[in-house]
Amino acid sequence: MAANRSKSEKKDAEKQLRRDPYEVLGVLKNSTDQEIKSAYRKLALKYHPDKTANDPVAADMFKEVTFSYNILSDPEKRRQYDTAGFEGVEAEGQELELDLSSLGAVNTVFAALFSKLGVPIKTSVSATILEEALNGRVSVDPLLLGQAVTKKVEKQCAHFYAVTVTEEEVSSGLVCRVESSSKSKFKLLYFDQEANSGLSLALQEDSRRTGKITSAGMYFLGFPVYRLDHTNNSMAQAKDPETAFFKKLDGFQQCELTELKAGTHVFAVYGDNFFKSVNYTIQVLCAASYTQEKEDLRSVEAQILTKRAELAKFETEYREVLVQFTDMTSRYAQEMQSIDELLKQRNEIHSAYTTAPAIKRSSSKNRLNRLRKSSFKKAAAEAPAPTEQEEEDEEEEEESSRERNKKPDVCDTSETLKKKSKWYKLHLKLDKKKPC
Repeated sequence: MAANRSKSEKKDAEKQLRRDPYEVLGVLKNSTDQEIKSAYRKLALKYHPDKTANDPVAADMFKEVTFSYNILSDPEKRRQYDTAGFEGVEAEGQELELDLSSLGAVNTVFAALFSKLGVPIKTSVSATILEEALNGRVSVDPLLLGQAVTKKVEKQCAHFYAVTVTEEEVSSGLVCRVESSSKSKFKLLYFDQEANSGLSLALQEDSRRTGKITSAGMYFLGFPVYRLDHTNNSMAQAKDPETAFFKKLDGFQQCELTELKAGTHVFAVYGDNFFKSVNYTIQVLCAASYTQEKEDLRSVEAQILTKRAELAKFETEYREVLVQFTDMTSRYAQEMQSIDELLKQRNEIHSAYTTAPAIKRSSSKNRLNRLRKSSFKKAAAEAPAPTEQEEEDEEEEEESSRERNKKPDVCDTSETLKKKSKWYKLHLKLDKKKPC
């Protein structure tokens, strides 16, 4: 008991020592998802176990940063924390972002197996890649606007591309898209350029399957555009499909960057497969010739925002009606049972109005046989006794019946056949010499 108390006391102490997730990540309560993600990446890179293998303090900081990010990156958990603190957040089952490059072979196999079974697994960009980019030790290839480049990137590796754009092209809008085969997973990355020529990760888009291909895109069109995070909804779908429907648009959040400045910008394609390399095609386009598509995108995303608000209202109405339906269904079953019970009591009361003994239940066949026997006995008892002449006539009739049913002898049979042959066989004499 003492040991159990000490464990519970330790847990309570750990809860009391937990810092505010916003404080841990160094962001404000009204920070956007992208600001939270950027802050997390910088701290995760700083305290990553690959860089601080023998530092227990850094290991604890990395856990705290990861735990805080898992709360604030999930809209539902963030809302729960803002409403009720840590008490409102289910700490168990927190989904972590896995750095596949830091996993061993066995853990990678298990992660791949779970992903194959449909369990959504968040993955993060390798800390080694981010550190090399931050220190300016990555190779960056030039990419012309409108040029499509097809290459193959190894798992947990990245290809970097630099695109130079003018003021006019920026004002028209820019789109960066990457496509690959349907079985490949990758990430599209956008980096800010630091003063020391290093690159820090600013935006990240995970690939998503659409038909026979997987694709990811970033849209800098000069007006607010949105991204849809499917990971949280996939997790909710596995737990409760009904709730997942109402939370389907919770991951629809505004992107931090809506337009770029004139100059050079760096994108990267990161191979996110568990074991295989990724064949991909990347291109950056100027949206000057896509005026109609820009207006369509703005209109559709505005409708999605309206639908998200309507869905929240509809959920409240649906839950209320569902409770009423459940109550009505339960009442229906109770009323049916009550009516059947009352009718049964009524039949029993009707049956009580009799002086005859209770009839034992039996099968219909036995009941029919008993009725036949009783009617036969009754008829026999009421019939008059037969006279001597009637008895003699009955005996003669039985004797003749036996004679008719008796099987004939072989001799009798042959004699009968002879007799029968006399009346229909005609003996005609024919002259064989004369033709007919």
